[in-house]
Amino acid sequence: MTKLLYQIDSYLREFEATITRVEGEKVYLDQTAFHPGPSGGLDTDTGWLILPDGTKLEVIRAVEEPNDVAHILSSPTVLTTGTKVKGIINWDRRYRMMRLHTASHVLAAILYKKYGALVTGGHIQPEGARDDFDLTGVDDWKAALSEAISETNKILKSCLEVKVYWLKRDEALKIPGIVKLAGRLPPEVEEIRIVEIPGVDIQADGGPHVKNTCEVGEIVLQKTESKGAKRKRIYYTLTP
Repeated sequence: MTKLLYQIDSYLREFEATITRVEGEKVYLDQTAFHPGPSGGLDTDTGWLILPDGTKLEVIRAVEEPNDVAHILSSPTVLTTGTKVKGIINWDRRYRMMRLHTASHVLAAILYKKYGALVTGGHIQPEGARDDFDLTGVDDWKAALSEAISETNKILKSCLEVKVYWLKRDEALKIPGIVKLAGRLPPEVEEIRIVEIPGVDIQADGGPHVKNTCEVGEIVLQKTESKGAKRKRIYYTLTP
């Protein structure tokens, strides 16, 4: 199983790892700081692998596989299992997605508390994010989403700490609203990574986040649209 370093330290920009196998343009490592896409709704990290001789290989995306992460190179390269490499994350891309990810948690928490709305889909890219919510029974859902954006920005400006820790599955699932996604955690998951914004949200989540809400800045509503009775979609981005 690949050790997921980004779950331990979301701010890790460089790391050392050992190649465990190579399949064409796919490189597998014993540990990685590359967040794979579209795991958790986030787009993939990109970056580079540096070989011992200084050769720089471009990682155009990372893909989640069962108990592993495939690092997709821009072109197939002859590599040897056991080779030690340095991984470098495209930090500007990652950090913008981290900011959007934390903002999305606050937005989801507000809509869940006010309307019991569950997240039914979503995707985060560096340029912006979209989220789908089940707002069944909310007549003016566009106004509800717009107001939630305003409330989200007020909370983000409060500079709240974003805590990350692990809980046993049984203990975690006792927390009300711990899984706001309209689905369930896989039964094989024994320990759950928790992301908590005290007084605002506590959520099971495996992706990278900022340490404090004031790092996010302000989110800007771009548009809303209906994708069905249980899918009211919102598009938003960040101020620079």
